[in-house]
Amino acid sequence: MKILNKYVLKSFLIPFLATFFIILFVLIMQALWLQFDKIAGKGISIVIISKFLGYIALMMIPTALPIAILLSSIMSLGNLAENYEFAAIKSAGISLQRFIRPLIILMFVLSGMNFLFLNYIFPYASLKSKNLIYNMKMKEPGLALVAGTFNSEIPGYSILFDEKYGEDNNLLKNVLIYEIKSNNIINKTITAEKGEIISEEGSRYLTLVLKDGFFNQEIMGKRRTSKERERVPALKAKFDEYKINIDISNIGNFDPDDVKYKTGREMLSLNQLSYYADSLETPYNNFIDNRALRIYRTLKAGGLVKDTLPNSELNPNILENFDEKNQKLIVNNAYNLVQGNLDNIKSFTETLKNKQKLINAYDTEFHKRIAFSLACLVLFFIGTPLGSIIRKGGFGLPMIMAIVIFVIYFFISIFGKNMAESNSVSPFVGGWLATFVLLPFGVLLMIRATKDKGIFNIDAFLQPISNFINKLFKLENNKSS
Repeated sequence: MKILNKYVLKSFLIPFLATFFIILFVLIMQALWLQFDKIAGKGISIVIISKFLGYIALMMIPTALPIAILLSSIMSLGNLAENYEFAAIKSAGISLQRFIRPLIILMFVLSGMNFLFLNYIFPYASLKSKNLIYNMKMKEPGLALVAGTFNSEIPGYSILFDEKYGEDNNLLKNVLIYEIKSNNIINKTITAEKGEIISEEGSRYLTLVLKDGFFNQEIMGKRRTSKERERVPALKAKFDEYKINIDISNIGNFDPDDVKYKTGREMLSLNQLSYYADSLETPYNNFIDNRALRIYRTLKAGGLVKDTLPNSELNPNILENFDEKNQKLIVNNAYNLVQGNLDNIKSFTETLKNKQKLINAYDTEFHKRIAFSLACLVLFFIGTPLGSIIRKGGFGLPMIMAIVIFVIYFFISIFGKNMAESNSVSPFVGGWLATFVLLPFGVLLMIRATKDKGIFNIDAFLQPISNFINKLFKLENNKSS
């Protein structure tokens, strides 16, 4: 048995290691391509780029691992079945479950390693890579400006524009610039129909050339109070061309290890995710309690009392107890009260949803992290019986089937995450949805592979139809005779 265990482990590990590094390389190149515009042409050293690729590799290992396990399990068992080695093992009285027992033990080990990666190394790599991307963007801020949002990376300025175009992607359309003082007070507002970014290599200045616009500047002096600022004089002028020179010398010499972001969900361990979710629950519950108390007081529910008149002759239709004038007054008051409360509820419904969505996002990430660490085991129990059923080795058919299965797993996982964040299902269900869907499929394949059956029994589906058609023909023949 020891020889058989070594043989099956060797048959699995060789394709596993090969596919793992190939898939990891592909995933790294994909991630690098998505961030290529933030790196290219900025004079970033090879050391920093290598560090960035190292962080990306650490982030992609938990994804590459289950894909490699799925593909290599289909390939290794397919090769054994194709060469009739698996049939020889079965003829010796060794079942499929006993044959793959060493691989099952290996899958538990790999799942444990994947869990440790997702809980410790993945958050660290996510933290470092995201901050490094931001710091590399600041290497040349002219290229970091994004259309449709306020760009506040350049100290002292907040820049908004509709579109960036031109051969060098340095022309701006409909520009709005706020010049901000050190105490976060807007000192100057500039608008322009067009703008151009001029940034020469090696220069410490970034020049914005604005055309056809206005600027409005307050003369603050020593006035500090809001009333004094209301009476402050201002300068307003129209310009055909206006240049702004921005000192970017400190921005260019960026620190690659500077940390700007550290609370993203992917940057937190399981304990931190649980802590953040719990810390958000208290203000969320307080928000609901405060809004409920406000509605309670607005409705004056505390002043409602039961009818204390014994044998009251009041009409059950409350309005009939008042004259026409008072009836109109009561209806109008009731309508205004209801409408006011409906508006009040609508005003905080969106805020309530956003708060709940944020809590669900942390809870879903917590469960998804655990479920994804077990993806190695789940996909192995799909790939192993599938390989013994299709009886095909190599990279062709196994590669296609592995990609299809993992894409299904990935999309179900994303679907569950989105449903959980929108509060359609619980975070637990959203995080584990892909496992709940594919695990029964793996169990079914394992049962069919143990019984030497195909994926689908076509005869079992066609036989009832064939029997039904034969009965119809017999009835027709009996009638004609």
